[in-house]
Formats: sequence, structure tokens, C-alpha cells
Amino acid sequence: MNYDNIKLEKGMYSICNKSFTKVLEELDPSGNYKGTDLEGLDAYQRQLKRFGIRVSGPNCDTVEKFFMNSQSAVLFPEFISRAVKKGIYTQNNLPVITAAKSIIDTIDYRTIKSNLETTTYSGNEVPEGNLLPEITIRTNSDLITLKKHGRVLSSSYEALRFQNLDVLTVILKKVGLDIINEHLADAIRVLKDGCTPQTVPTVSYDALLTLWSSLKPHNMNVMITTYDIARRIMALDEMRDANAGLDFQGTGRDISPMGARLICSNIPDAKTVIGLDKDCALQMIQSGDVVVDYDKVIDRQLDKTTLSVTAGFSKIFTGATKIISITN
Repeated sequence: MNYDNIKLEKGMYSICNKSFTKVLEELDPSGNYKGTDLEGLDAYQRQLKRFGIRVSGPNCDTVEKFFMNSQSAVLFPEFISRAVKKGIYTQNNLPVITAAKSIIDTIDYRTIKSNLETTTYSGNEVPEGNLLPEITIRTNSDLITLKKHGRVLSSSYEALRFQNLDVLTVILKKVGLDIINEHLADAIRVLKDGCTPQTVPTVSYDALLTLWSSLKPHNMNVMITTYDIARRIMALDEMRDANAGLDFQGTGRDISPMGARLICSNIPDAKTVIGLDKDCALQMIQSGDVVVDYDKVIDRQLDKTTLSVTAGFSKIFTGATKIISITN
């Protein structure tokens, strides 16, 4: 067991293409602890145990515990990063609307495109000696715009040193939730871009069928709209099916008459419903991980410390997204 002997230093955060935890895991592999009391902990959690730092529970420590010595202070930026990620993962709807997620280590990225949507085929078998239909895949000429969303943590060490870590976690989780909702807004804007809405008179089952049928041959498995329109959808007679009601009341999951996942957001136009096939509509491109200004944090210079995530989105198949606009 090597976790007691690892020398922690701030340079472990600046190793290219490696997170702080991955660096620790290479020095202290979790596989070595199988069958021991430390099985189930990752390399970072073992370091918390090494220095006796409790980040949650009734005997939770204060921020000051991280700064008892220079080595334990190195663990604090990762604590911040993990707390922000908890907020990101708590109500993250991006996996629900994205078909693929790419992690890159640069700010420039080009997606690929194919001719699958613009080429039609008869559906008949190819006669012997004839060529099979050709599918082309090319790199897009335009770069994907990656946007940074984050917050500036403005506080002195003196203001935080005696605060419980679990309370700080709650605040940082809210930061993560706000950041991911801003990225969700970016994703919705990309989905809407280039889509001409089909106008329908009111929220009705027939209007939803219009949206559903317009997506064919794609499968509508996600709908995105405002909270007000979602309320009107869920008030439809078709939503008063016993099984649908029990699912909503028992799990809290928003549902729709089409069986699609219903996502509520304040970003679409007030009377817009977006339907999409999540399995082929959108790609998410993220540059790195949650970025914490680790140098300032370790040196207790918390004033104006930045927390951010950089990501962008691109359509894969434009036909996998359709929109209806409700006039009434």
C-alpha cells in the first residue's frame, strides 16, 4: 500500500491530458487494494483518509483541515472540482439529448458529415454486378464554437476556513447545476438553428402527432419545451392514462403521450416544442474537465478564483430535429 508515501504537489494538476485523480491512480492503483478495508475508494479518497479529512457526515471537517500542511492543501482544488461535478450530474439533461460526447484537449474542433440525409435509395436489392450505394463521410469546413461557462469564486481564506465542507459542497453543487444549465441552453440553440417551425393552432394531441410524424424516419424520443407548455401537454386527456399518471406521480419523470422524454427549459421560444431523435441529433464536444484555478486555491488566494467548463455542440443529422410553433 503506497498511498501514505505519495508526495503531493501542485504540478500534478498541470500534466497534459491527465486529471489529478488519474495522476494519483497511476502512482497508487486502486487494484492493489482489492480485498482490503480500502477497497472501493479511489486514489483521491485514499488521500483524504491519509490526512483524516472528512468531507461529509455528522463529523464533517472544516475547510481549514485541508490546509494543515502543504501536501494536504494540494487536495483542495480536487475537492472543489468534485463538488461542482456533483451539481453537474444531479440534474444533467445533456446525456438525454446528445447522441455522442467527445472529450478533446484543444479549443479547435471539426465534426464530420455524411450524405446519408441527402441521398435516397430505392430500397430494392442491388442487382448482381451493380455498385452498392456509396456513403461519403467528410470533415466539416467550419470549426465548432466552444463556449466557456463558469463562475468566479470571490472569498477570502479567512471567510471560509471555519466553514464545514458539506455546506461548501452545497454551494459548489449549485454552481455546477447553473453551469450545466447554461450549456443546455447552448445545446438547445444549436438544435433550433436552421429548423423552420411548423405552425399549429394550440397544444393538442394532434399537434404532438404532427411533430412526431414530421420526424420520420427518425424516432421522436425527446421533447423540449417551456414549463408552461409542458404543463399544458400533461393536462391533455391522453395524459390521464392510469399508467402514465402513476409513472409521473411515482418517479417524478416528465412524460408525454408519444412516450418521449419531456425536458423543460426556459430557453425555447415561449410557444415552441422541439422534437428530436436523441440517438442521432446532436454531438457534444467538451474541452477538458471542470477547470479550477488550482494554483490560487492551493496558495489560499481564493479571491477571484475561477471555476469553468468549456463545451460546444454540433448537429449530426439535421433531420433528427423538428419544431412546432403554437399560435394560441
